[in-house]
Amino acid sequence: MSRLKEKYQKEVMPVLTKEFEIKNSLEVPRVEKIVVNTGLGEMIKDKNLKDIVSKELAAITGQIPSVKVAKVSIAAFGLRAGMPVGLTVTLRGEKMYDFLDKLVSITLPRLRDFRGVPLKSFDVRGNYTLGIVEHTVFPEIDLSKGVTPRGMEVSIVTNAGTPERAKRLLELLGMPFEKQ
Repeated sequence: MSRLKEKYQKEVMPVLTKEFEIKNSLEVPRVEKIVVNTGLGEMIKDKNLKDIVSKELAAITGQIPSVKVAKVSIAAFGLRAGMPVGLTVTLRGEKMYDFLDKLVSITLPRLRDFRGVPLKSFDVRGNYTLGIVEHTVFPEIDLSKGVTPRGMEVSIVTNAGTPERAKRLLELLGMPFEKQ
């Protein structure tokens, strides 16, 4: 069992149950999945980019990404329907907890001038989306191989229902929010 999952079951669940006065254990806010996305906009110039980025994303998440293709053609961007435009990975279970643990304890503190993640990134249902400017902050990426830094988006999907409950859940799991 991953360290963060154990922490959730032994420490976080009892605190959330008490704070929100939850009677049914299935109602306790929890992380359901984490979705990691990155775009392949420059692939029009470099055909090998998809394979390179796919390997990097697989190293970061521990899971092979799926390719997202364009649904419509946009001539101004040189984009045709069916062309690959991004890669996405959906993490659940152990891999999800391992990735979240690595994100909050290793990756985020490595960001330059890091003062916490913004509180305004919650949606109305309590899901949290975080943009990472350079994927090179992940320890799996070897900078000596001439890696081009690229952005990625990490969406943490919860069953919390409200931003307040989700914030408390992520806070207890160790997410470093910025000070108000």
